[in-house]
Amino acid sequence: MRYLLGLVAGLVALWLLLSGHYAPLTLALGALSCAFTVALCRRLGLINAEAVPIELLPRLPGYVVWLGIQIVRSGLDVALRLLRGRAAISPRTVKIDTRIHDPLGQAILANSITLTSGTVTIGLENDEAIVHALTEGGAADIQAGIMAARVARLEGRPEDKAD
Repeated sequence: MRYLLGLVAGLVALWLLLSGHYAPLTLALGALSCAFTVALCRRLGLINAEAVPIELLPRLPGYVVWLGIQIVRSGLDVALRLLRGRAAISPRTVKIDTRIHDPLGQAILANSITLTSGTVTIGLENDEAIVHALTEGGAADIQAGIMAARVARLEGRPEDKAD
């Protein structure tokens, strides 16, 4: 029941944030679309802990802020390297272990890596993520496991250390 309520609250909040229109007809259509989506998810059996991860909510703001800082830092780094020319770029492909994460955590990790400029997750299979990095330093950062540790903390695994 709490996942159902979490889904309803999330859909309504997202709809209100993205809509920006609060006329009665628009609100009624939004409520109808949220109800249809909830009914469809319920019929498909998608209302569970994996599809509606409400346990992550208390730790999510801290992770989003940290990830935002990493995105800005990596974007500036890539821009400076591009201005310096080809000599500042040394592409690498690395593999990282993702066994400590559940499937949702693996997806969060892979997407977080891809969101930071200069790195992209090109594969996720057999509990390994294959990551292409624009620089040797970027590859080293991924292999150091700082982002993986942050995702583990987001998942609620305090035994994993994160910087």
